[in-house]
Formats: sequence, structure tokens, C-alpha cells
Amino acid sequence: MSTEKCFAKGSAAPGPVPKDRLRLYSMRFCPFAQRTILVLNVKGIKYDTVNINLTDKPDWFLEKNPLGLVPTLETPAGEVIYESLITCDYLDEAYPEKKLLPAPPFAKAQQKMMLEHFSKVALYIYKIPKGRMKDQDVSGLEAELKEMFTRLNEHLLKTKTKFLGGDAITMIDYMLWPFFERFEMAELHHFLDDTPELKKWTEHMLEDPAVKSILYSVDAHRGFFKGYAGGNPNYDYGLEEKTN
Repeated sequence: MSTEKCFAKGSAAPGPVPKDRLRLYSMRFCPFAQRTILVLNVKGIKYDTVNINLTDKPDWFLEKNPLGLVPTLETPAGEVIYESLITCDYLDEAYPEKKLLPAPPFAKAQQKMMLEHFSKVALYIYKIPKGRMKDQDVSGLEAELKEMFTRLNEHLLKTKTKFLGGDAITMIDYMLWPFFERFEMAELHHFLDDTPELKKWTEHMLEDPAVKSILYSVDAHRGFFKGYAGGNPNYDYGLEEKTN
């Protein structure tokens, strides 16, 4: 896991990407960037991480990616790829030694359809706790989340598999996991008590070496989220303690 402090506007641009690796522009607490990191680590791809201050982005980063999004990948040839799903698909094709997407076209389409159906899970980990902080009624959002959990649980019951794509971890598991990692931070993890198969899935995911290698503590997630929700995110949260 990278512990580099983020680059902000006015910072010097990093040099060229070394020939033997990729460069990942990231933000330490971004679940979408975590998707790409998981795929990089699972495949054993060499890469360097440059963390970006997403509130005060460097001009040189916006020249590489005008949308200013992380994750963004850059190759030694200067090729730039961004959007989390696109970067992960790129890595699976460019480094095919350990494929994460299934080869049969229909099986691959099934995973992409499942991700499309359940991609809204990303909204709940931020909208529900932010709503609670403002004393808003979040019961509707909680009901939607419970319905999503039920459908994922039914899928696992039907397939009788440990993971969402089979008995081994595949792309769909890594694409959804970063949001589940944050459920305890968002005080949503108790919803899993009503979906035992999905709860088992989270336990299996926590045993995965790639997941464990970049896992943040609940306290770290909460510490960052507090500033984020208050409109003052500290992208270097926790690094100050390590340097003291």
C-alpha cells in the first residue's frame, strides 16, 4: 500500500513512467481506485502510485486526464487510461496471465450485467451516513440497500458458490468489494445479518491476500469520511502519525 502524500496544485510533476512498470494516479481512500489496485496486485503487475489531492488537483495531472478522475493509469509509452472499470478491463487484457474475467462471452456478459445491477451500492456507503449526520430520513435508501442485499444473497443461494462468479474470486468480486469494506464505517454492516450467504461472501473476501494487503481499518475509514462529509477531506489522513 502506498503511503505517499498526495500531490496538489503547484506540485512538481513526476518524471517519466519507468519502462518496467505502470503508474497509478490514485487517492488513498477512493473505493474506485481500490478496484484497480486490487487487480494490479492480484496480477502481480509492477506499478508506482502517485496520490492526487482531488480538491486541488495539479495542472499536470489535468493535462493527462482532463476529467481529473482517479484511478488513472499511465504506461511507459505515455498511454493514459481512466475510469475504474475501464482500467480493470485494460489490465485483464494487457496482462492475461491470470485472467479475472471469464473467457466465454456469455459468462463475461453476465458479470458485467451483475455489476450494472449492483453498482448503486457505491451510493449507499456515502449517502446514508451523510444523511444521518444531517438528521435526514434515510429509511428509503436503507430499504433499497436491503433489497439489493437480498438479491445478491439469492444469487449466491442459487449458484451455491463461495464467490459471486464461482468458487474462485473473479472480477465481479473485486469490483464490488471496496464498497463492502466501508460498510462498517458507514454503520451498515448489520444489514448483512439478514443475508447469511452474502455475509459469508464478505468473510471469504477478507481471507483473500490481495484484499488483506490493502485493507484499511474501520477507524481510518471513519477518520477520512468525517472530513469528507464535512467538506474538508484530508487526503493524507493517517500519514502524519506515521512520520512523527
